[in-house]
Amino acid sequence: GMIMMTASLLAHNSEPTELQIRQALSGNLCRCGTHLEIIDAVQRAARLMAQARTVATAASKTMTPV
Repeated sequence: GMIMMTASLLAHNSEPTELQIRQALSGNLCRCGTHLEIIDAVQRAARLMAQARTVATAASKTMTPV
């Protein structure tokens, strides 16, 4: 549930705030007690996805047509 909700959140919001992450995951209870780590992981995933988009955009601008 957490992974699917995170994927959906990041697909619709590439830079979610901590509150938005908490709201998106609020229906999923984790019995392991790692809620803070999960929020950190979602924020990290958003940053990594943003970096990947930046690299892909830069690469597409440097490509020359054949």
